[in-house]
Amino acid sequence: MKVLVEISDNDVAFGMKVLKSLSFIKRTKLITPADNELLSSLKDAAEQVRLHKQGVLKLKTAQELLDEL
Repeated sequence: MKVLVEISDNDVAFGMKVLKSLSFIKRTKLITPADNELLSSLKDAAEQVRLHKQGVLKLKTAQELLDEL
């Protein structure tokens, strides 16, 4: 199971030290701002797809996207 923990910037070093000291923690990884932006974009895209499938949101077709270029 994966768990995302948000720690303030000034406490990151201590938080990571605590997490790594716990025997049941298998892996720790810092998420960069770029990673965070990507995750946020993917979450937004998934939400748009969910709304489209429910008929709440109309998405553009591939042709409409190409026409904009």
